[in-house]
Amino acid sequence: MTVSSDLSRRGERPGFWLRLTALIFLLVGIAAFAGGGWLAVLGGSPYYVVLGVAMLVEAWLLWRGHRLAYPLYAAVIVATLLWAIWEVGVDFWLLVPRGDILAPLGLWLLMPWVVRSHPNGVKPRRLPVAVAVVAALAVLAVSFTRDPSTIDGILPGTSGQTVASDVPDDEWQAYGRTNAGLHFSPLKQITPANVDKLQVAWTFRTGDNPDIHGKDPLESTFEVTPLKIGHMVYLCSPHQRVFALDATTGKKVWMFDPQVQDDPTYQHLTCRGVSYHATPAGALTSDGKPAPADCPQRLLLPTNDGRMIAIDAATGKLCPSFGVHGQIDLKDGMTMKRKGFYEGTSPPVVTKQMIIMAGAVTDNYSTNEPSGVVRGFDVYTGKLVWAWDAGAIDENALPLATHHYTPNSPNSWTLSAADEKLGLVYVPVGMSTPDIWGGNRTKLGERYTSSLVALDIATGKRVWSYQTVHHDLWDMDLPSQPSLVDLHTKNGIVPAIYAPAKTGNIFVLDRRTGKLIVPAPETPVPQGAMAGDWTSPTQPYSQLSFQPRAKLTDASMWGATMFDQLACRIMFKQMKYDGPFTPPTTKGTVVFPGDVGMFEWGGIAIDPARQIAIANPMAFPFVSKLIPRGPNNPAQPNAQHPSGSEIGVQPMYGTPYGVDLHPFLSPIGLPCPSPPWGYMAGIDLKTHKVLWKHKVGTTRDSSPVPIGLKIGVPMLGGPMVTAGGVAFLTATIDDYIRAFDVTTGKMIWQARLPAGGQSTPMSYAEGGRQYVVTAAGGHGSFGTKMGDYVIAYTLPNGA
Repeated sequence: MTVSSDLSRRGERPGFWLRLTALIFLLVGIAAFAGGGWLAVLGGSPYYVVLGVAMLVEAWLLWRGHRLAYPLYAAVIVATLLWAIWEVGVDFWLLVPRGDILAPLGLWLLMPWVVRSHPNGVKPRRLPVAVAVVAALAVLAVSFTRDPSTIDGILPGTSGQTVASDVPDDEWQAYGRTNAGLHFSPLKQITPANVDKLQVAWTFRTGDNPDIHGKDPLESTFEVTPLKIGHMVYLCSPHQRVFALDATTGKKVWMFDPQVQDDPTYQHLTCRGVSYHATPAGALTSDGKPAPADCPQRLLLPTNDGRMIAIDAATGKLCPSFGVHGQIDLKDGMTMKRKGFYEGTSPPVVTKQMIIMAGAVTDNYSTNEPSGVVRGFDVYTGKLVWAWDAGAIDENALPLATHHYTPNSPNSWTLSAADEKLGLVYVPVGMSTPDIWGGNRTKLGERYTSSLVALDIATGKRVWSYQTVHHDLWDMDLPSQPSLVDLHTKNGIVPAIYAPAKTGNIFVLDRRTGKLIVPAPETPVPQGAMAGDWTSPTQPYSQLSFQPRAKLTDASMWGATMFDQLACRIMFKQMKYDGPFTPPTTKGTVVFPGDVGMFEWGGIAIDPARQIAIANPMAFPFVSKLIPRGPNNPAQPNAQHPSGSEIGVQPMYGTPYGVDLHPFLSPIGLPCPSPPWGYMAGIDLKTHKVLWKHKVGTTRDSSPVPIGLKIGVPMLGGPMVTAGGVAFLTATIDDYIRAFDVTTGKMIWQARLPAGGQSTPMSYAEGGRQYVVTAAGGHGSFGTKMGDYVIAYTLPNGA
């Protein structure tokens, strides 16, 4: 006689806890069977269907109080564990969502109140479940000690070597300290041996917080890297207010407010920095006249409403001889002059006589945008000297009454670099907006999209160009300032330029000629663009790259639980993805690395003496979904204004489609592809090999519970490296400043920040003490804590 029939004869029923457990298993089984069936129909793994059936049978057995319930569930745990290892290997973060519901349910079955809830005469076989749960936890424990993404190694060279520079060691005179964009300080006082003793030296609050009345756009950010000249620190805040601080105390000396007319429709409200120029003795203007006597040291400030302003570095007053009452209108010569559509978010390159200015335009709004022209202005008078218009037949034509810059020509929104000895400025060029549709672009307009272009500083004439993405449909431009370094090779010194790309490639070229130093062979890429557009059959892949080598699959989807991981697998299978450069589609395309890029405006940091580089790449997924025109999606602008964000539905007026751009997230807001998403990495520039790579950042400030799991997180901002052998980073989505031993990549110090640190640090010396300074003010669309802090750290008594 069976147990169940015996129970029925005696009228005995399982207790409350067992029936409640059965209901839980029933719900899990229904969800797994339904979701698994959906995934199987889409061509994904059928295992979830099998699991769902097993859980439904388990629920029935538990409801009846059957003695086979426990052995069956032990088999479910073991089978799932074996399947998970077969599918993803011993990778902790991929194993967790496959078992973080099943293993706790196994533990629940072992609880005394559940065991006692069985009917009299039924003794559940707990040992198989206990063994299965222990086996699963043991595998997890082993996998936690392994990190397949980590590279352990040692960078060559000795900390403390020196390299010649025109900038005094104790100063930081440009965004990357010099126009070479190295983000390298020759200071050596702070070392791996004493960095843990760093203390806050001073904190300055700008008072420039996000507008509470809703006048600021979502993309309000505090991304500044300050300058240090003489005994003063100079910085700007999101509304382009400029501050001069005492370098020792951080006390405000003066403040200049340009009264920026911002608007919630602006796509950006940020200021990455100001530029600096000192008038040398006997200086002449571009017209050959003596330089004006006012403002012997001046700061150059581009604004989000399309102006360039010259400020006396000593007083904070406007420079009268520059433009009209100290400013020029960067919209001059444009056919499209609406405020907010052309923005100066990055500081210009300033050479001995020239300001070289490019600017951001509103992405993905329409085909009628301001020109992306790059211009050279006289640093003393603001007079336009030359122009380089990437979309024009005559690239160097100046505006006249009958000629304007080419509307919607490719722009350069980020920072450029310059080599005054070679007489060249290096401009990272983006593309004609809209970014996601190229069917309306011309060959003329695409000559220099997503390219690195070398221009003559004096004339603006193009010397060479190198295209990093052909017919870019993914917004995979060059996002950061290139870095210039003289490479020591067996054939002597080679002047090189390093150009990090959103794709994760770092293109390395001879900066004299534009010829590749590190090969970047043309490689076949996915095809299948929508009708009316096309794709390049190949793209260049640098052999120095952080682009993930393995293609995403539904097995590489992630989640906090089995269910959101399953949802990610279903979403992934519903979209198009054939690897990097999969063209946009109306069904949705997974873009990985995503539109935000593996590298962003922070760039990389290079120690030119040790011939090493420090990088902080990240891999964060996006979805690009084309939206056909219709009643709610007109082809031309009406009274509607831009969204004020680069995320969400973008109209792309003038093309056949709008586009929905958004991160590829699970239903509970976690990235679908598994972590890690962010790293610190060390590169040997003599071999161009990555010698160490470690995930960076925790869940401390992005999870409902403030638990700092070190999973490697997204970030915005770049690293800074010092001759003392220490690298600093504040860019991660958790609110920390961190220090790393440059030789090994090991984190050796961290301190909490009062707000998000989406900026790039700098370092200077004053009074015999080395300082490290960073802005902590957050990033609106990145979701980090907003603030208005600038913080300086130093060693106690300089020791």
